[in-house]
Amino acid sequence: MVSKESRQKVRVKKHMKIRNRFSGTAERPRLAVFRSNNHMYAQIIDDTVGNTLVAASTVEKEVKEQLEKTNNVDAAAYLGTVIAKRAIEKGIDTVVFDRGGFIYQGKIEALADAAREAGLKF
Repeated sequence: MVSKESRQKVRVKKHMKIRNRFSGTAERPRLAVFRSNNHMYAQIIDDTVGNTLVAASTVEKEVKEQLEKTNNVDAAAYLGTVIAKRAIEKGIDTVVFDRGGFIYQGKIEALADAAREAGLKF
């Protein structure tokens, strides 16, 4: 019988391949995205020292109040604008996008497009 690897294992393997190709620096940090069934999380990370510079998620009270649902494309787009605004306030305008092994469509694409429209460059 042929057994398939679980989707979670496949995603983690893809993420490790992506992470081996690039990392965030002080002048160009990494925008890491994680998507669960119920929420989305975005962090801007400086990998040289291992610090999270900016973070936003749909779990936060201020973000959650603005959303009808926390697990759809509209929520992802709103989260993209929130993370971009917070990054620009901290003086970060260019980042490296880390999709976390997720396919670049739907929620991940919406978050990235909204972050670009709000002023982040990647």
